[in-house]
Amino acid sequence: MKKDIKSMTLDEITEEMKQYSIPAFRAKQLYQWMHVKLAAGFDEMTNLSKQMREEFSDRYIYTTLKTIRIQESKLDGTKKFLFSLQDGNLVESVFMRYHHGNSVCISSQVGCKMGCRFCASTLDGWERNLTAAEMLEQIYAITRITGERVSNVVVMGTGEPLDNYDNLIRFLHMLTDENGLHVSQRNITVSTCGLVPRIRKLAEEKLQITLALSLHATTDEKRKKLMPIAEKYSLEEVIPACEFYFEKTGRRITFEYSLVGGVNDTKEDAQELCAIASRLNCHVNLIPVNPIKERNYTRSSHHEIEAFKNKLEKNRINVTIRREMGQDIDGACGQLRRRQLQQETHEKGETC
Repeated sequence: MKKDIKSMTLDEITEEMKQYSIPAFRAKQLYQWMHVKLAAGFDEMTNLSKQMREEFSDRYIYTTLKTIRIQESKLDGTKKFLFSLQDGNLVESVFMRYHHGNSVCISSQVGCKMGCRFCASTLDGWERNLTAAEMLEQIYAITRITGERVSNVVVMGTGEPLDNYDNLIRFLHMLTDENGLHVSQRNITVSTCGLVPRIRKLAEEKLQITLALSLHATTDEKRKKLMPIAEKYSLEEVIPACEFYFEKTGRRITFEYSLVGGVNDTKEDAQELCAIASRLNCHVNLIPVNPIKERNYTRSSHHEIEAFKNKLEKNRINVTIRREMGQDIDGACGQLRRRQLQQETHEKGETC
């Protein structure tokens, strides 16, 4: 069975080369071709002999993505990518330009099993976890296509990153490795819907990444209606886990709060959010929810969003309203993939 070479660390590749009596410097050359020069295949590795490239091709899987569709916003240049994995599964990624640098939002799973009511990613269920190489390759493919360096990475696309814990940790170490792209840990954000044991485990890794908790409600009762994970982990467990993360890492927590019209955007909700946020060093990111046709949730009005924000600011809570990027394309997570899957199903039905 072929090994996934792009998911191997430099030390692992060095050990791998030893087994075949290949000099250690070849391992570093190979690693740089994959993770610095972003080669799309062994054939591009011109300082390796043809025989060596052929042997590697026979021995290893070389993870690449096929671009299925690119949507570009006419409003702000945001690009949304739909990629096909080597087994035919589809994942989405987003490229966004900010004044502080280019940011890429990547997926960590094919589909999602968390079932959040307002998210399109979960509608078709969960297929499988992504490998470290498949997460890295989303960034690499976008870099090759755009020709622009990525300085910020957000693991907030399709999937629950902490549900794919081992591959996520490997990905984070490889992305920040000085022998690879060497993205600063402080420029990486990982989102979670609140897997308490994994939050605590991540804290023990003592990475300098930002942890973003998908909070979305201030009581267990409301949170259960929006997020099934709340049936398993109450806020009395989730918030202390976030406090533990801050204690271990010194990194401020981000609370993601999607404002759903008439559901979690009242004055009482704002007051309860103030009470939660005041407990720890955090930043609240208010997100006007992206409506999806399969659900009947609507976004809060502009007036309601501003009133909610003002209430938090008056209580000295650090808060921003997420800048909406790519409003004129399939902005919500999972929408582009779902549309492609529906199209393929329709086309198969016509040919039957």
